[in-house]
Amino acid sequence: MGVKGFVEGGIASIIAGCSTHPLDLIKVRMQLQGETPISAPATVQNLRPALAFHTGATNIHIPAPSVVAPPRVGPVAVGVKIIQQEGVAALFSGVSATVLRQTLYSTTRMGLYDMLKQKWTDPDTNIMPLSKKIVAGLIAGGIGAAVGNPADVAMVRMQADGRLPISQRRNYKSVIDAITQMSKSEGVTSLWRGSSLTVNRAMLVTASQLASYDQFKETILKKGLMKDGLGTHVTASFAAGFVAAVASNPVDVIKTRVMNMKVEPGMAPPYSGAIDCAMKTIKAEGPMALYKGFIPTISRQGPFTVVLFVTLEQVRKILKDF
Repeated sequence: MGVKGFVEGGIASIIAGCSTHPLDLIKVRMQLQGETPISAPATVQNLRPALAFHTGATNIHIPAPSVVAPPRVGPVAVGVKIIQQEGVAALFSGVSATVLRQTLYSTTRMGLYDMLKQKWTDPDTNIMPLSKKIVAGLIAGGIGAAVGNPADVAMVRMQADGRLPISQRRNYKSVIDAITQMSKSEGVTSLWRGSSLTVNRAMLVTASQLASYDQFKETILKKGLMKDGLGTHVTASFAAGFVAAVASNPVDVIKTRVMNMKVEPGMAPPYSGAIDCAMKTIKAEGPMALYKGFIPTISRQGPFTVVLFVTLEQVRKILKDF
């Protein structure tokens, strides 16, 4: 109890985050599909009509071309398009931010959850009630998200940069460069943009992911369905990943859009907050827009959770004598 839980959780989280980063990038790109692009303002040009006999210029209003949103495509098509247009390396855009995010966010939440779990587990029965697991997950996830929000904002922006026109790209060189540029151009508070969403999502993910993993694992062992080993760890972790994906996807979509929005100087931001973003998204694209990117979310959340807990169990074995 103490530093050991943070070290074990941090190592497992970084490995899981890096190994599933391309799936997370595809998820972010899909969640941004359907956002109304910023169109250029209509222009008025002074043109002289052909074969006109008068000398005065005539004002002719040329309407701006209507911007048609690209058709929505699936995760495989999104991945292929990224590779074709930006190269294979683009699948790891923002991976430095992922490492920093896992170091700050996941290390904190995993360590705190482990501390609360050991504190609240009944010493006689060695059982922790599901309700306490959920509360521990909510507390650990909320604190971890508050700590890791700057890296989360940087990661979303770096992952989404490739979908913007070349003239509008931010072209961050690394997560440190992203945080530095955001602080200079948008203020330090921009590093915590969408923090309420990040905290809410992290509380949902941690409570559903960690609590359900422990619960599934205990149930499997209690009923004698499997022995405590790799099979049990994979089964429980994949089930936990599915639960976490279902619970967190709507908040994740809104979080992605709020963090990625580009605020032009002197202009109102596209979204005034989380509720405004949710209402505009539902109004423009329908309620199911909140589950955009669900396939890559579960495709990423499943493997991420499996790698996370399998790695965590192995790291615990290695460090059990420390």
